[in-house]
Amino acid sequence: MSENYLSIIAEDKVYPIIRNKNPEKTIEIANALIKGGIRVLEINVESPAIYEAINEVSKSAIVCAGGIITSTQANWAFKNGAKLFASPIFQMSLVRISKNLNIPFIAGTTTANEAYEAWKSRIQLIKLFPAEAMGGIQYVENILRQMPFLNLMPTGDIKLNDVVSYLQAGASAVAVGRDFYYGFKPVEITERTQEILTEVKDYTKWNKK
Repeated sequence: MSENYLSIIAEDKVYPIIRNKNPEKTIEIANALIKGGIRVLEINVESPAIYEAINEVSKSAIVCAGGIITSTQANWAFKNGAKLFASPIFQMSLVRISKNLNIPFIAGTTTANEAYEAWKSRIQLIKLFPAEAMGGIQYVENILRQMPFLNLMPTGDIKLNDVVSYLQAGASAVAVGRDFYYGFKPVEITERTQEILTEVKDYTKWNKK
């Protein structure tokens, strides 16, 4: 079952990340994304109160708990319904936590060497952060030219308008944060979600990876 969660991300290609300290606002954003067609999303653990949001949202979508760096955080997220967890870093202690809880771990890496080390540790989906600051689309393309076997998911100030370009560069999926929801009403978030999923679906229809 755990592998299915990652396969859904690979299929949908678009991976929203919600960062908000307010549980109610987090739930509102998540519901708008889900209404637009999102099946898997990340909720960053900005505060202990966010576990409430994870618990609620996990009733209608697959939730990845983000920003996890300790076993305590991972355990609380798991108890509240998270099916995956992600971290801004890659450490073997997090790999062990993943194995103990039997849930997938999406590792955070910055350099080609870190991404390779994560791959060697059998991490199936690797975040590349901060992608834009490191060179954006060209950076992803350069890494994958040397190591095309990596399943990279760039994240970090990525705009919805650039999602398809990142996919063209070889990304397995693309994570988008604030540009998905910041400054938009729920109905607008839903519309933006529907638009990007349609755009990605059209792209993948003609460009099978």
